[in-house]
Amino acid sequence: MARSGPGGGKPRVAISAPRSGGSAPRPGASGRGSKVVLGLVALGLAGQVLRSRRFQEGVAVTAIALGALRGIGQDNRAGTMARVSDWNKRQVQRIEHKAERIEHKAERHVQRLEHKAERQVQRLEHKAERQARKVKGAGQQEQAELPGGPAGTDHRT
Repeated sequence: MARSGPGGGKPRVAISAPRSGGSAPRPGASGRGSKVVLGLVALGLAGQVLRSRRFQEGVAVTAIALGALRGIGQDNRAGTMARVSDWNKRQVQRIEHKAERIEHKAERHVQRLEHKAERQVQRLEHKAERQARKVKGAGQQEQAELPGGPAGTDHRT
């Protein structure tokens, strides 16, 4: 944007003083005396602030607010711990109930397997008895068909 007035079209140039070889004290340089003065001013200002009724009221309000926030935080932690404790109890009960169900199911399964094994043993015993009767009957029949037959019988006529 162009400037209006005298020198409006010329670029701006910074004006600076030529530097000399010696070191001149700079304004605002802090020597020992100025540091003492600054310290005394700061101390006086702090004393006045601490004596100020407005500052004391602000500190009191801040202390009350921090105490209230601390109490709220403790209540919040206590509530959270109670909820976590209740949740933990429910989880333990759920796991115990699940373990009981699994144990009961396993017991029923074992009982079924025992009953099945007993039935299988009975079937095998009956089958063995039938086969023994068959073998015994076949042996008697073969003996009857042999010449001389059973002892004391004569089938020749």
